[in-house]
Amino acid sequence: MPRLKYYSDSDDEPEIKRITTPSAATTSKKPFSRKRSVHAALGGGKVANILLWRDRNLSGGILAGATLIWFLFDVVEYNLIELLSHISLFAMLFLFIWSWSAQLVDRNPPEIPETIVSEKTFKEVAWAFHSRLAHFVSTLQDIASGKDLRMFLMVIGSLWVVSVIGSACNFTTLLYFGFLCVHTLPALYERYQAEVDHLLERGLEDLRKFYKKFDSKVLDKIPRGPTKNKKFN
Repeated sequence: MPRLKYYSDSDDEPEIKRITTPSAATTSKKPFSRKRSVHAALGGGKVANILLWRDRNLSGGILAGATLIWFLFDVVEYNLIELLSHISLFAMLFLFIWSWSAQLVDRNPPEIPETIVSEKTFKEVAWAFHSRLAHFVSTLQDIASGKDLRMFLMVIGSLWVVSVIGSACNFTTLLYFGFLCVHTLPALYERYQAEVDHLLERGLEDLRKFYKKFDSKVLDKIPRGPTKNKKFN
């Protein structure tokens, strides 16, 4: 409700000024409003910069490399052993020519960077993979326990959709499609965040209505055991 505030002077009549207070509609938060930015939600590091295309050359290079690998495996139909053999062959030829030409011009021979073969780097990668895998297994076990039936049904439906997509294409194409989604969707969402949030809000509202109907017509009719604890003498 607007409030009325009175100001009086000795010579003038009381003046009424209207001060409006923000209504509940304007102060209510949107269901998809976030306090953190997309960059902060992704960790705020180098990975977030790559996924959000802060460095277009680096992100484009990674996308081009992934596209080349998919092209070699899926279109040219390279197998893994043949591809690794050819890569090793060209790498050895390149290092041989570089070393031979370095001796002619009195330069130092090429050296492999320490970060590539560092034991610390391998341990960090293995630890990160282990922590993510443990978190994934723990989350999957928590969902499968049936504590949240809606989440359980959503995961079952998502896995079924993935299985249908996987039956229509091979593993390499599916992996490349997943990489494309991870590499492009965060940047597109950051650019069109308002529009995407609006569509997601409407979609979730329809999903809630469908779940309420499904809960009242199907889940409520499933017989359940007694909930009261029995006392034993």
